[in-house]
Amino acid sequence: MTDQKQFESRPLAQILRPSSLSDVIGQSHLVGVNGILSKMLTSQYVPSMIFWGPPGCGKTTLAELVSTLTKSVFVSKSAVTTNLADIRQVIEIASKRLTEERIRTVLFIDEIHRFNKAQQDALLPHVEKGTVIFIGATTENPSFEVISPLLSRCRVLVLKALTEEELTLILTRGLSYVKKAITDDAKEAILLFSNGDARQLLTILEIASTLNKKKQLNKQEIEEAAQKKMLQYDKTGDEHYNTISAFIKSMRRSDVDAALYYLARMVFSGEDPLFIARRMVVFASEDIGMAQPTALVVANSVFQACQQIGLPECQENLAHGVVYLALAKKDRHAYDAYMKALSDVQAFGNLPIPLSIRNAPTALMKGLGYGKGYEKYSAESFLPDKIKNRKYYEAD
Repeated sequence: MTDQKQFESRPLAQILRPSSLSDVIGQSHLVGVNGILSKMLTSQYVPSMIFWGPPGCGKTTLAELVSTLTKSVFVSKSAVTTNLADIRQVIEIASKRLTEERIRTVLFIDEIHRFNKAQQDALLPHVEKGTVIFIGATTENPSFEVISPLLSRCRVLVLKALTEEELTLILTRGLSYVKKAITDDAKEAILLFSNGDARQLLTILEIASTLNKKKQLNKQEIEEAAQKKMLQYDKTGDEHYNTISAFIKSMRRSDVDAALYYLARMVFSGEDPLFIARRMVVFASEDIGMAQPTALVVANSVFQACQQIGLPECQENLAHGVVYLALAKKDRHAYDAYMKALSDVQAFGNLPIPLSIRNAPTALMKGLGYGKGYEKYSAESFLPDKIKNRKYYEAD
């Protein structure tokens, strides 16, 4: 590894940025032996691309590696601070470099979704001609945020959120570099605070290790570096189940304030938003049911929003859905009816289905009486004879 003193002014996340595909942690579907990006780089065929994924998952790292491994010049811009004049200047220099030196340019634009239509349009002819290898990075769905002509000229590569195991490997690299150890509860804290973002994890580690000269970092020092207080919340322990129970029961009782409080507590503590959203989808049918059938539509939309957007923005979708579900009228009749029916299935097994409603695709089956006497709108029960008089669903 390069001499540490030489780079004291560089952020730790920059120092530890991988210099080869084999150093990359995560995104094995892209950079593994059979990964699409690995194959592109091996063949030296690299089209313009859009990297779509959550913060801190490696979008900038992969763009830099594309530049390095194709022996291209890397030009990085942020869509927040870049204007049309900047783009034209980069394109002009890149065109001259390609013509005179036969050297390609990778133009990396972070947060490409923040470019307006005119800015995106300006890239089109140069992407099409291959003047630059354009790589855009976005946390937003490019189908909605990138204009169709530009999208059609780029290969969209989806990056996944880093897992806890992958973040732990990155943390291990960071600890080795800063020459620190870490307590188990401090490790848990930094993984929660990083929220899947490798850059954030390394930034917290860098601050904590700089401010504390001792050999081992503890939980309090990580909290101070992150400027957050860690709540007692174990994703597999009592507090996890206690909190989700309090959340569901608060919505069931239509206690909006309590439901929002427990939602905030879970999100702040690092709970997976999809876990919360899944419970909301279940709640919509189990507790609201026929009293307000649109609740299931809302809950499912919240789940999809959490999948597509992720934290931190999807907090707003969760809050929206929680308020709706908490205020909705409640009706458990459909759920209770199903549980009664399930109880009979478990108690009686495969009771014979009445002949009149059996499928009769062949003459033999019809001859045996399958489908005989079936009337679409008959008041007669279609339940098996043994439980013919059962009433499961009894609405008020």
